[in-house]
Amino acid sequence: MEKAQANFEKIYATNYPRVIRVCLGYVKGDEVLAQELTQEVFIKVWENLASFRKEAGFSTWIYRITVNTCMLYFRKKKKENTTAITKPIEQVEEDGDISKESQLTKMYSCINKLPQEQKAIILLELEGLPQKEIAEIMGLSHEAVRVKIHRIKNSLTKCVQHGI
Repeated sequence: MEKAQANFEKIYATNYPRVIRVCLGYVKGDEVLAQELTQEVFIKVWENLASFRKEAGFSTWIYRITVNTCMLYFRKKKKENTTAITKPIEQVEEDGDISKESQLTKMYSCINKLPQEQKAIILLELEGLPQKEIAEIMGLSHEAVRVKIHRIKNSLTKCVQHGI
């Protein structure tokens, strides 16, 4: 049992920063909710660690659990007919100069308007995962992921620039 616990602690320390960043992207920066989702992810990792089949990379497996956990959270919230927690978009300064922080806030607001699959893909892309690994996580072909990322980026650019 001690060996399993030590192994899990190493997994947790290695993967926590990545998992929390993906969760933060899903919940528009709500740190408390992101921490709750991250905790759920690692509970699932602990419960299923013995059954990990090594058919995919370990980080791929953890990302898949993370994406599924976040998507499940929003499906449950949708069924409850409640709205997702949102942060207000910062207002553009009167002189028209948009700060980087404001642009990031607007970008994440646009990301959160995307359908769940597209949101998962772009958050994993922003996390720096190779597109082949994203394809494996999402259960899509590499070519399909490349095309989707291109379309998502175009959509986000329009959204950030024009509020579309």
